Amino acid sequence: MGTLAEEIFSYKLGRPVHAGETVVVDVDHVMSHDTTTPLAIKAFAKLTGQKTGKVFDSKRSHIVFDHIIPAATIAAATLHREVRNFAKEQDISILQEGICHQVMPEKGFVVPGSVIVGADSHSCTYGAFGAFGTGMGSTDIGVAYATGRSWFRVPETINVNITGTLPAGVYAKDVSLEIVRHLGVDGANYRAIEYTGEVIENFSMSERMTFSNMAIEMGGKAGLIAADETTRAWLQGRTDQEYPLLRAVNPHYERVIEIDVTNLKPLVACPPDVNIVHPAEEVTNVKIDEVFLGTCTNGRLDDLEIAAGILAGRTISPDIRMVVIPASREIYLEAMRLGYLEIFSRAGASVGTPGCGPCIGRHFGVLAPGERAMTTMNRNFTGRMGDPTAEIYLGSPATVAATALTGYITDPRAILLEESRA
Repeated sequence: MGTLAEEIFSYKLGRPVHAGETVVVDVDHVMSHDTTTPLAIKAFAKLTGQKTGKVFDSKRSHIVFDHIIPAATIAAATLHREVRNFAKEQDISILQEGICHQVMPEKGFVVPGSVIVGADSHSCTYGAFGAFGTGMGSTDIGVAYATGRSWFRVPETINVNITGTLPAGVYAKDVSLEIVRHLGVDGANYRAIEYTGEVIENFSMSERMTFSNMAIEMGGKAGLIAADETTRAWLQGRTDQEYPLLRAVNPHYERVIEIDVTNLKPLVACPPDVNIVHPAEEVTNVKIDEVFLGTCTNGRLDDLEIAAGILAGRTISPDIRMVVIPASREIYLEAMRLGYLEIFSRAGASVGTPGCGPCIGRHFGVLAPGERAMTTMNRNFTGRMGDPTAEIYLGSPATVAATALTGYITDPRAILLEESRA
């Protein structure tokens, strides 16, 4: 009986587990992507013997090509070839249809009560499904590939309880930035953040994923949301695996943070830290060179829908460039069917192959010295999108779309108000 993190580990181990314990757990799935797999391969080879070693289970081992896809340089193409050779030797299927944290749930690899480790810090996204997902270094992932096991210190939990009703023009990303403003970039170091409250319960799986995804931006080990009928409905047709709908039972939280969103405004995180958060209406004098809609934080279908609703029938500012990258092939195809991609193209945006791209400054939207970007990303630290003198601002899909129209950071409520009057 305890927090959701304690309940998940207790379920996995078949005995009561409490925060502070160090446990060794059989993991359900292991994941690495194109830029973290090479180091994982080296660790795996040292542990198992390069010629004879086999992964613990090729069907539960996953390699995703998403960070530099298609390959943007000779070095990236060579890296991809090396990883493909390893995957072929190990009978691992390479997933090449979008961002790992979107594709893993879409493929049914993320279910409530499971434990998933990934060689990417935003593996905490899986917590939106009531799973314990966490990021690890490539060496630990190499060990997990070999053994199917990993050790954990069961984390203490910070409960973030969100209540109220979201005002028009305010979205899940704005709420997540408000949480970061409260906790700070290190306020949840090695803690699980457990999101609760009526707002969370009413959110879609896409919106829940935004919250879990941002947990690492506060130092969190995991960002957890209890699975419910919304979770079950999303997973229907994606997995036939049985799973429990675990919830916290008489939990002892390290801290409880109450946030009422009723009067919340559209927010912007200003460089160089995610917790430098201001209302969008207070930073409207900031000129922007590029806007980017996408990433594992806000590249899902409802994010594209929000932006398309603002851009429909309009053209982006001639002084700005806009990059749109759906988070997965599934989302790309549905957005194409619904006409969102046509709206973006007609507005003047460049629509890219599902993946990470400009989020990590590798290709398809790298920033020049001194440039500024307004994005739906999760990070805005120095050098993230290219030149170290460039600046990154974070906001919701609505704020990004509104900014694309004006060339300056723009509170989306003004444009949404115009639409409601039309």
